[in-house]
Amino acid sequence: MLSNPYKFIECRLEQGVAELILNRVDVHNAFDEVMISEMIQAIESFASNNQCNMLILRANGKNFSAGADLNWMRKQAQMDFEQNLTDAHELAKLMHVLDKFPKPTIALVQGAAFGGALGLICCCDIAIATTRASFCLSEVKLGLIPAVISPYVVRAMGNRQSRRFMLTAERFSADVALTHQVIHAINDDLDAAAAPFIAALNANSPQGMAWAKNLVAYLENGVIDHETLNFTSEQIARIRVSDEGQEGLNAFFEKRPPAWQTAKSDPQGAQ
Repeated sequence: MLSNPYKFIECRLEQGVAELILNRVDVHNAFDEVMISEMIQAIESFASNNQCNMLILRANGKNFSAGADLNWMRKQAQMDFEQNLTDAHELAKLMHVLDKFPKPTIALVQGAAFGGALGLICCCDIAIATTRASFCLSEVKLGLIPAVISPYVVRAMGNRQSRRFMLTAERFSADVALTHQVIHAINDDLDAAAAPFIAALNANSPQGMAWAKNLVAYLENGVIDHETLNFTSEQIARIRVSDEGQEGLNAFFEKRPPAWQTAKSDPQGAQ
């Protein structure tokens, strides 16, 4: 368990599972520049922590997040271009560090997930929502656009569906979110739903999962050319001869658990 130095979030780390918990329940976990800074700090801290095997993003209260805080938006309206640009860069950094987190990430979503909150969900590797969860890209109602989160939302939903939901600003259900790949599962018991994912991730090679995330990121443009073929060939060759790759292959043929599973099952292994 970690001590909590933050004002608007809570952080935990138990048995290799880190949790970043949004904790501004009085404003439906809407985020401002302080909360964004805290989330960046927490994510970067967990990324460099060898005892952290995965990260769960969740929220206290009835709603995951209402998106941008209204008082923060009022301040933005009074800022000049350069101030707004600096502000936007921080939100972009939050999305980037979560998207590039070197370990698996799981979002657990209840209630409303609006605006920037939808970006956070789309940055996570796995997302689970309750049946009553709802989603909205509401920016155009305010004369704005979901600019900073758009790369992650479009990647998840696809260009065609993103056009619809960014233009209509309609509220959509967990079932629709599942259909359009914003989430992977629906379950009112988020902890129970997350448990098999956590077990599966814990059984896998940390290096393998990190490299798999990099591989998928490299292939995002969908181009399959000689550079792609060379890159993928080099990646499998490099990981086969790496220490963890060798350990995984040898453990398989010797019919024994690989070292990373043994370390996680040993209470002393996390010390």
